[in-house]
Amino acid sequence: MAVIEELIREENNQTISFGNYLMETKKKVQDFEVNGHLYKIKTFSEITKLEKNGVLLFESVPGTTVHHFDIDDKNVTFMIEGNKDAQVTLELEANKEYKIYLDQVQVGRVAPKHSGKITFSVNLQEKSSQNIRIEKI
Repeated sequence: MAVIEELIREENNQTISFGNYLMETKKKVQDFEVNGHLYKIKTFSEITKLEKNGVLLFESVPGTTVHHFDIDDKNVTFMIEGNKDAQVTLELEANKEYKIYLDQVQVGRVAPKHSGKITFSVNLQEKSSQNIRIEKI
């Protein structure tokens, strides 16, 4: 895979790809519209942050590139790429339970309280990309 030179784009399958962890300085795109929703992306080597309609949706520290990000009522799926291990935060539905899968292996269960935020780590130093699926139970 490759970084997203335009910082965010809509793919043919209605998913979005975003982020560029190779950039030395922070860049952003505001008001990127997909299916009536407005996205804002900030990205560079230290952080990648995606907001949807003004609410945090995704954040990684350090920065990453995310391919084919898709979210529905039951699952969040995407492929994440980077050159360093990263901590990922997603804001999901509060007071629900979720299973986290990395490369099809369940690595945990989380139950975010009032904020709905879940945080997990991905190993990108040994392996430059991982497939992620978060499933609501």
